[in-house]
Amino acid sequence: MTVSQILLFFVKLLAGTGVFLVGVHLLTGNIEQLATGRLKALFGGTADKRLVNVGIGAAATALIQSSGVTTVLIVGFVNVGVINLYQATAMIMGANIGTTITAQIAALSAFPFTTYIQLLVFVGIMLSMIAKKDGLRKMGMILAGLGLVFIGLSLMSDVMKANRDAVQSLFTVVKSPLLLLLAGVFLTALVQSSSATTSIIIAMSVAGLTIGSGGNEVLYIILGTNIGSCVTALMSSATAGANARRTSLIHLMFNTLGSAIFFVILLFWPGFMSATFRQWFPAPATQIAMFHTFFNMTCTLLFLPFCQWFVRTSKLLIREKQPVAAETYLDERMLSSASLAITQLKKEMIRLSDTAMDAFRTGYHAFETRDKSLIGPTQQLIDQAGVISQSMVNFLIRLSAQSKLADERPISDLHSNLGDIMRIAEIADNFTKYTQKASDKGLEFSENVTKELRGMVELLEELYSLTKQAVLEEDPSLLPRIDQVEETVDQLRKELIDHHIKRLDQGACKPESSGVFINMVSNLERLGDHLTYIAQTVR
Repeated sequence: MTVSQILLFFVKLLAGTGVFLVGVHLLTGNIEQLATGRLKALFGGTADKRLVNVGIGAAATALIQSSGVTTVLIVGFVNVGVINLYQATAMIMGANIGTTITAQIAALSAFPFTTYIQLLVFVGIMLSMIAKKDGLRKMGMILAGLGLVFIGLSLMSDVMKANRDAVQSLFTVVKSPLLLLLAGVFLTALVQSSSATTSIIIAMSVAGLTIGSGGNEVLYIILGTNIGSCVTALMSSATAGANARRTSLIHLMFNTLGSAIFFVILLFWPGFMSATFRQWFPAPATQIAMFHTFFNMTCTLLFLPFCQWFVRTSKLLIREKQPVAAETYLDERMLSSASLAITQLKKEMIRLSDTAMDAFRTGYHAFETRDKSLIGPTQQLIDQAGVISQSMVNFLIRLSAQSKLADERPISDLHSNLGDIMRIAEIADNFTKYTQKASDKGLEFSENVTKELRGMVELLEELYSLTKQAVLEEDPSLLPRIDQVEETVDQLRKELIDHHIKRLDQGACKPESSGVFINMVSNLERLGDHLTYIAQTVR
């Protein structure tokens, strides 16, 4: 081959690979968006049973067609404390099984009927252009992505067929198992997709090309792709907490140990491929895809009983002086799935509202006991709420930039809820001012006033408990009770002010206390209003 022919070969090969990767990207992105509800339900079904978690990892990866995305999400969940290392280990094993689906799809390119599947590009694009519903447009892009996958595979296979003799002579020379393994690791790490590397190998087999002598050599590359697939998760966890880094290390240990075991087996059994998959399946592409599935399923069955060993080893290698609980439910890895990101945002919102309510409780207690020393702690809680709120706003802005139309409503609701929660923090700040004023001017309130105020605060505590439950459980059936309690708070405000006016007329209360009392009762009513506004977003 001349220099120009070699250059043209690589241009066409890279073009085919690019088309394939675009197809996979369209599949992954649009399936994930259509399956966000299912994905949320899957990860919400975490349990301590290993097989359940393996199923969750496999199903999630099969849904979104990317073990890289699934593993990054798992790392993110561990980082924020949603799942533990034992659950993550089993999920990663399942994700390795789920990712073999892409290779199975690629293996279909060996059959003539897949030529007609390429028409899905036209069908899918037309559907996405004329459909009015977002779901149908996403379905159109999925069909187009599937068609592009087969067009990419066809381009790669055709360019290899056109240069079959030159390419075959090159790959016949490479027989070193270790070199082939490292090639698989390098190529996968480079494109950050084991599916892409495996599909290139499958395209070669469709073109009639063999690696080495045509024995086990091709399998060494497949083993290398499994190790290389760990790079995405390792990069994702580099700046995360210790448990997130441990999760990535477990992924690397699992894939490396499994590949090492099969590497030794293949070395000592040179006729493995000929005695097994070549006998069972006629098409070379199917043989490779089936080995990929067999390898990952076997490793999962082999290592699943030793999840605790992987966890202990990761803790031994990555130490943490003082285990710290997650300070936030937000993790940028969640941005790849709007549904999961919104779920985490709701949990973070509850953390923010807990902080704001703690500020209110501390501020109210400071007023009730005239304890000015509690003003400082109240302000610290208000400042903490401000920091959490700002981080949520930044996260929401990033999520909004890449979300679909269906996600705009919950994102808008979260923005609105943030404003209501920060108004609660402002009310807490107002109470510190009432405490300061009452203490400086020696304002006194009767026992009846204190009792009435405490009753109103108790109603607000009930209202917050109901609001929190409604948001976390997404339960609109609680709204009638929430409205009822809020109406009681409003009525109680009127009664307290009426009682105060009567006490003023009777001389039981001093006029100088009126400003503080009326403002304070109005603030309590406003707090109830803001809690109700938050609950109403559950509709």
